[in-house]
Amino acid sequence: MPAQSTPHPHFVAWLSLGQLISWGRVFYAFAVLMGPLEQDLGLSRAQSSLAFSLALLSEGLLAYPVGRWIERGHERAVMTGGSLWVGLCLALHSQVHSQAGFYAVWIGLGAGLSCTLYSPAFAVLTRRFPQDFRRAIITLTFLGGLASTVFTPLTAWLIAQFGWRAALLWLAALHWLLCAPIHATVLAGARAAVRTARPGAAALRLGRYLSSPAFIFLSVFVVLMMGVTAALPAHMVSLLRESGLSETWVVAIPAAMGVIQVLGRLLLYFFEHHFDLHLANRLIPCLIPLGLLALVLGSGHSELVLLFVLLFGLGNGMLTIVKGTAMAQYVSREHMASLNGVLGLPLALARAGAPLMLGLLWTPTAGYSVGLWLLLWASALAVLALGLAQRHALQATH
Repeated sequence: MPAQSTPHPHFVAWLSLGQLISWGRVFYAFAVLMGPLEQDLGLSRAQSSLAFSLALLSEGLLAYPVGRWIERGHERAVMTGGSLWVGLCLALHSQVHSQAGFYAVWIGLGAGLSCTLYSPAFAVLTRRFPQDFRRAIITLTFLGGLASTVFTPLTAWLIAQFGWRAALLWLAALHWLLCAPIHATVLAGARAAVRTARPGAAALRLGRYLSSPAFIFLSVFVVLMMGVTAALPAHMVSLLRESGLSETWVVAIPAAMGVIQVLGRLLLYFFEHHFDLHLANRLIPCLIPLGLLALVLGSGHSELVLLFVLLFGLGNGMLTIVKGTAMAQYVSREHMASLNGVLGLPLALARAGAPLMLGLLWTPTAGYSVGLWLLLWASALAVLALGLAQRHALQATH
């Protein structure tokens, strides 16, 4: 399919459904599976959590080659093959009876996720709709943001009805019967890669981008924000309890966070044309440190804690768009997938290590205060890095 100026709504809607299933079937199913799986395999919480970290590392290691394949026009093979592979790994997961087998299937699932989640989908939309890729990406994330809301209760119901092993087979079937056909059909006719006069010309350009100030500062922004936003969800319930909220709010807020994120993306979709794009990109990440500041100061003040939830939820929802489009806007649209792929491993390490860091900094006397201050300063530094990336990029175009 040749590049188009305006995203076709059916194309984006089908690709978005694939995102909903991919995120829900693997990322959010894991939390529900942990309890029965640990009991059946005799694993501790640390041992079971290691599997998820291995999946993240596997995803990060493959991010660069996956990005290169998409840039060469192989998006259909990448995402269809990834969906089939995820389904196979989930089916094999249902037959796991050892710790080694458990780790092996999650390493395999990480490889499949590198081909099916937001990064490859964003790269596809940037290639297909180069003149309006940002709006296409915003639209794509609507359903993806509801993955936890849809699939956490659905996975719990499947486990309650059929047991965790049979539930995994149902999850595998969804990938085979829905995700793979969606990707195979919707992604037909991918635009071929542009050939350069010299074989090494593209590699030379990519090398120049990697050493540019805009890429370096943008990398700092993306990695720091990944660490900040990944650190909180695993500790959210404990954080809210320590902040003095009632148990009703403690349970309701994490469940509602996905809806708040989608609300942020809807606001961005309807109002972004009324603001300067670069100003919006600078202001949106500011919601994260502002939310953290409200949380740090909000112990015993429920109104400040609820303000944190609103700011962090809205900011995190819109931040996905900023992170997903900034590389194309400020470094290179042509090499977006490869440049994001270079950051795959650092992002995986930040996403896997940040929750552990926050847990290690918790103390019975100070609670999460030290860790929250660290996250606050890290998010402020990330906002500064994005501003510097913008300045260098915009100066280079004038």
